[in-house]
Amino acid sequence: MIAGLEAKGCAMNLGYCSLKFFLHGNNSLKGKRKVIRAIKDRLKNKFNVSVAEVGDQDIWQNIHLGIAAVNADPQYLDGLLKQVVNFVDNMHLAEMTDCQTEIIKVDNGYAD
Repeated sequence: MIAGLEAKGCAMNLGYCSLKFFLHGNNSLKGKRKVIRAIKDRLKNKFNVSVAEVGDQDIWQNIHLGIAAVNADPQYLDGLLKQVVNFVDNMHLAEMTDCQTEIIKVDNGYAD
């Protein structure tokens, strides 16, 4: 038992998405950061997901974002990540070049 919570029978699922983009015509890190900030802010506000730049930090025309969410229901996470990907793609801020999603069941490892 941790912090008064009974962990017996608890299930936790982690959904994550790796998105890669190409910024046509971008010639500065400042321009790249502006696009990243717009994507991160809108995703956090609309979907309450965690968003971070996870790669290609020093390449002006490439963006690599990691997006994550946790929930007990894996079907919910799958639908949420599909909505997130469609939402970002429909923002038309950059060309999406790669998208990978995965749902992982996490066992809490606690027993009575």
